[in-house]
Amino acid sequence: MNDSARDNEGAGMPQTDAAGSGDATRAVRAGLPAPVKHEPTLPGPVFAAHFHLPGDPTGPYTYGRDENPTWTLLERAIGELEAPEQDGVETLVFASGMAAISSVLFSQLRAGEAVVLPSDGYQALPLARAQLEAYGIEVRTAPTGGDAQLEVLDGARLLWIESPSNPGLDVCDIRRLVEAAHAQGALVAVDNTLATPLGQRPLALGADFSVASGTKQLTGHGDVLLGYVAGRDAEAMAAVRRWRKIVGAIPGPMEAWLAHRSIATLQLRVERQNASALTLAEALRERPEVTGLRYPGLPDDPSHKVASQQMRRYGCVVSFTLPTRERAERFLDALRLVDDATSFGGVRSTAERRGRWGGDAVPEGFIRLSVGAEDSADLVADVLRALDESAD
Repeated sequence: MNDSARDNEGAGMPQTDAAGSGDATRAVRAGLPAPVKHEPTLPGPVFAAHFHLPGDPTGPYTYGRDENPTWTLLERAIGELEAPEQDGVETLVFASGMAAISSVLFSQLRAGEAVVLPSDGYQALPLARAQLEAYGIEVRTAPTGGDAQLEVLDGARLLWIESPSNPGLDVCDIRRLVEAAHAQGALVAVDNTLATPLGQRPLALGADFSVASGTKQLTGHGDVLLGYVAGRDAEAMAAVRRWRKIVGAIPGPMEAWLAHRSIATLQLRVERQNASALTLAEALRERPEVTGLRYPGLPDDPSHKVASQQMRRYGCVVSFTLPTRERAERFLDALRLVDDATSFGGVRSTAERRGRWGGDAVPEGFIRLSVGAEDSADLVADVLRALDESAD
């Protein structure tokens, strides 16, 4: 069902951004319905498994696994951020980031075809790889840095890019990889979780799909599991929609409403978190026990040149390595303003020794630190104090 049908039946025509096109303005107003007297500016969640449906089953809302008015508003909001002022882009929300990732992989690939994945990508990708191979799909891998995926692209049906990569924060030239893939008839999906739509817009860089976990910085409060896929090709997105229907990987209306509410503060959170991440990275650069420091916003980071050509903001995650596993664990224990927790992008800073999970090719002392919305000076002071206290 197209957006015009949804707009005319049940959700209300969307507000335009004619009054301003800045990121903050867009985030605050994204996906809101047209104002109606005595109605809330953002309608509450619609809890419905089914809808009144006399006669033929036409219209946008028939059954709760297919559509929901709360999803419609959220999908519109995300689409306005991922592809502002672009026609023909559809967005679909899912129960989690992995549900969104799986929907693209398994709806676009068939037995006998090949897909290229990053060898340094999200930890759950090897699980997806095993299932793809079980279905007779060839899986090739190469690192994100240096555009190495180009070397294994020949004949592939789908190229999966993760830039910046998680947790290593490498960056590839998305435009270059997209052009090479399209020249061979391959589709391109970009995991945009770390960057968010305010940091990077893969569809504007030529990608066919922008995929992300909305669990992270998009919603930013650590209380929602969510994923989404945005794409411009109607046939490809119809297949993604069909996959969502088949597996039922749908978000609850409360999660969708919470996500939409949270997007209103996205620009404020991103600005604070990105600025603090750069400040922290600059402070860590001066510490002798810190090695392998990565943050694309640092001018001397190996990825900075490419990142600055395609990213508008560099993200809230900083990664670095301490000399040993024991030192890393002492450091995490000494932190007071940073929670020892997985995931990233929340308003409260988190950090973890990433090697504790297995599956990531990182040293035992590797730390992934997600910068929250605390005062930069307080956060930096806490990290530096914990480094001092954790010294041998």
